[in-house]
Amino acid sequence: MISVADALKHIFSLASPLPSEPVPISMAAGRVLAEDVVAIRDQPPFAASAMDGYAARAPDVAPGATLKVVGEAPAGRMWTGRIEAGECIRVFTGAPIPDGADHVVIQEDTRRTGDEIEILPTLGDGTNIRPAGGDFRAGDRLTAPRRLTPGDIALAASMNAGILTVARRPVVALLATGNELVAPGETPARDQIVASNTYALKAMFEAEGADVSLLPIARDTAESLHLSVQLAKHADLLVTVGGVSVGDHDLVGDVTENLGMERAFHKVAMRPGKPLMAGRIGKTAMVGLPGNPVSSIVCGMLFVLPLLRAMQGLPKVQMPTVARPLAVDLPANGPRAHYMRASIADDGTVRPFPSQDSSLLSILAEATHLIVRPENDGPRMAGETVETLPLWAGTA
Repeated sequence: MISVADALKHIFSLASPLPSEPVPISMAAGRVLAEDVVAIRDQPPFAASAMDGYAARAPDVAPGATLKVVGEAPAGRMWTGRIEAGECIRVFTGAPIPDGADHVVIQEDTRRTGDEIEILPTLGDGTNIRPAGGDFRAGDRLTAPRRLTPGDIALAASMNAGILTVARRPVVALLATGNELVAPGETPARDQIVASNTYALKAMFEAEGADVSLLPIARDTAESLHLSVQLAKHADLLVTVGGVSVGDHDLVGDVTENLGMERAFHKVAMRPGKPLMAGRIGKTAMVGLPGNPVSSIVCGMLFVLPLLRAMQGLPKVQMPTVARPLAVDLPANGPRAHYMRASIADDGTVRPFPSQDSSLLSILAEATHLIVRPENDGPRMAGETVETLPLWAGTA
């Protein structure tokens, strides 16, 4: 067995960054930016009013002063004259500041009568003007690589980028194996169960930007498995679930090796998830996950998600953890790293579930985090900090 860290190094050796492709900015959210976006002009491109009010010369702005309104500038329509002493124009939020003006008196600080305004004693201190280039300048960059957030999309759009260059989506083929499995919605026999792992993995991988297809369930024969693996020739990554242990019906290793798989490793010192395999079949990377539901999902998170990120050009790093105080005492850990399902209490402490059986999906669905116990970690007392890994997107 190898360590989790060593296994992840082998996993990363399978990852080659995928080619890039141009996409409309309206379709780019969640994709990984492959080329910098460069601003082609300043933002704002002109000094702009930050509020609805009146643009005037700063020396004329004082409580009790009276100014003549000589024009109006709504957003999108510049007033082309010049403000002289004792004058102002009506401006609205986002409107360009006219020549001669360097102060905007907000509407609430004025009283208007016909074509004149009186500045009230409530006058504030600020100029209420957004300077040209106050957000960014021409030539400034939104740098790659990064997974594009809604904020990034807004910035790129403001930079006037209609097309963004992003990494191609990794094409992933998911293959469940086992005579005991039927698809959700089918009627299982008395000795069968409903497949669940691949559906959770599909959701996880799609959230990381992958294009995922579910292959037909492979039965526990070399012929069935061989045919199913052949269906994944188009994929950048084949992920199998089950059949990677040492039982008489665990055929994934033998069949894939007969198809030319170059195995990187087999078995990792962790729980849940000891039986884990990785390698390459031709141009297709392969990760063989264990069949127990929790084991497959935890291993998918620890190994496949970082791989998908690396394939899209993001840094080759393990999933980030957050230190949190323990709610209860924990005994010493054994020789395998342990990823314990847990939840976060209102006081911010993390509490493991009493049962850590790797078949219990009900506990996995209720859990929000994994407590990460290193190999041979000593006893931990309530209040000590431990590393935690958010289970699902949106949990911190």
